[in-house]
Amino acid sequence: MWRVPRQLCVRVASGGKLSGPRHRPAAFMSTLLINQAQYAWLKELGLREENEGVYNGSWGGRGEVITTYCPANNEPIARVRQASVADYEETVKKAREAWKVWAEVPAPKRGEVVRQIGDALREKIQILGNLVSLEMGKILVEGVGEVQEYVDVCDYAVGLSRMIGGPILPSERPGHALIEQWNPVGLVGIITAFNFPVAVYGWNNAIAMICGNVCLWKGAPTTSLISVAVTKIIAKVLEDNKLPGAICSLTCGGADIGTAMAKDERVNLLSFTGSTQVGRQVALMVQERFGRSLLELGGNNAIIAFEDADLSLVVPSVLFAAVGTAGQRCTTARRLFLHESIHDEVVNRLKKAYAQIRVGNPWDSDVLYGPLHTKQAVSMFLAAVEDAKKEGGTVVYGGKVMDRPGNYVEPTVVTGLAHNASIAHTETFAPILYVFKFKNEEEVFAWNNEVKQGLSSSIFTKDLGRIFRWLGYNFIYFENLHKPDLCREWAYKKENETIIIANPLLSIESFRGFAWIFFFFFFFFFFLNFLNVALNSVSHLTCRPKGSDCGIVNVNIPTSGAEIGRAHV
Repeated sequence: MWRVPRQLCVRVASGGKLSGPRHRPAAFMSTLLINQAQYAWLKELGLREENEGVYNGSWGGRGEVITTYCPANNEPIARVRQASVADYEETVKKAREAWKVWAEVPAPKRGEVVRQIGDALREKIQILGNLVSLEMGKILVEGVGEVQEYVDVCDYAVGLSRMIGGPILPSERPGHALIEQWNPVGLVGIITAFNFPVAVYGWNNAIAMICGNVCLWKGAPTTSLISVAVTKIIAKVLEDNKLPGAICSLTCGGADIGTAMAKDERVNLLSFTGSTQVGRQVALMVQERFGRSLLELGGNNAIIAFEDADLSLVVPSVLFAAVGTAGQRCTTARRLFLHESIHDEVVNRLKKAYAQIRVGNPWDSDVLYGPLHTKQAVSMFLAAVEDAKKEGGTVVYGGKVMDRPGNYVEPTVVTGLAHNASIAHTETFAPILYVFKFKNEEEVFAWNNEVKQGLSSSIFTKDLGRIFRWLGYNFIYFENLHKPDLCREWAYKKENETIIIANPLLSIESFRGFAWIFFFFFFFFFFLNFLNVALNSVSHLTCRPKGSDCGIVNVNIPTSGAEIGRAHV
């Protein structure tokens, strides 16, 4: 992820050829995990000690060499040669040339290529999931599940490839008709985060490809091996179909490459996933050139449990939402509002549940909780705990670094803070849950909405009147106790995120442009262009005067989750 703090944890060794043996730090020696027998499976993904981090039809890279580390033990895995600015320039040129070929391929045939990519990922799903666990640090079931999300969106995109239509509209002129035709945008830049190093790229890539666009990917430096491994799988599919490899290009790199992408007028759409702080900078750079952007940023998500809530649902839901991925999801539950009549009981149940969490190497199948991604993240965790104490909070569970190798911290529960404490209004990418008491519906709905960050929110109640007051005016992902989900639509607010709306037409809205095959008035062109961009940020078009003001509003389920078909989380 292009998060400034995370970059501090990338070890860099500059100079020399990729295979040059001189003047290397310890990480360049045989201590690399890839050379150990138990990690030999890494080579099945085409990885080796030294990996080229630029792909544009051929592999290369003339930038700095970084070593990626395993968060579970802080041991070096392998090395990746990053892209230089010259590599970036060369790759953009090749990608735009490849677009001339790819845009001419009929959409259903583009869908067939995406189908093959999905099948290739299926074949490697377990081993790719292992790599996600090893390099990112999330538990194995989540690592495999993340690859599955890419597979699922490939399946979804295949169907969409046969649904890119346009209406024939009546004209006010006799003997004329208006025909709407959708065209590819061009080059889509994709900057992804460390916490979902496969899925986020997949959501963007699969839909962009079936719309006739080419992609340029810059993954997080700390998950560069994942970026390389995924690109190798895609490159093989493109090669087998005798298509230019630059259709799906890769430039591993840091902020210099990210900045180049944001400022580059040749990048027709930039999708960025990362922190709100950096996302704001990206938005300004793209807007300065009147470009298009999709921003998927942070969240400060709340769960509210009323006095009539089913506590057998509340406790496991809170546990999953607050502790899953070690608190490193944008949909992680960071605030828990409990009615004063159930506060103490729920806190006690949570403490007992937290004590039963199985901690260990994330790639072990029976482990439920892994490490934070970097040492810097551990430092931020400790700082947040101290800030919470200074503001009057009491740590009732956790709060410390675990005495074991790697970046492990105790999942933490803090009570006693005021609802408007500054630390509770700050997103800390760590497993810290702030618990608050409330008295009535009106005050807790206001507390849910008072933070700058939006994204996801949940209530637990059996009161149907309260449920509909919570829902407001949106179409919502709704699950009434054990009933199956009905529907979900995704909007956004505040400092949050811009989104790919995933119904059959709007899901591809971000990745296609349109032209009218008929002369029409200039102001109508302007309006349509505005609408095309505005649909990428539907919070401005959505009104919910009461209830939750978040984009995702849940009932009797937690804040975390992913859904292909109505919204990508």
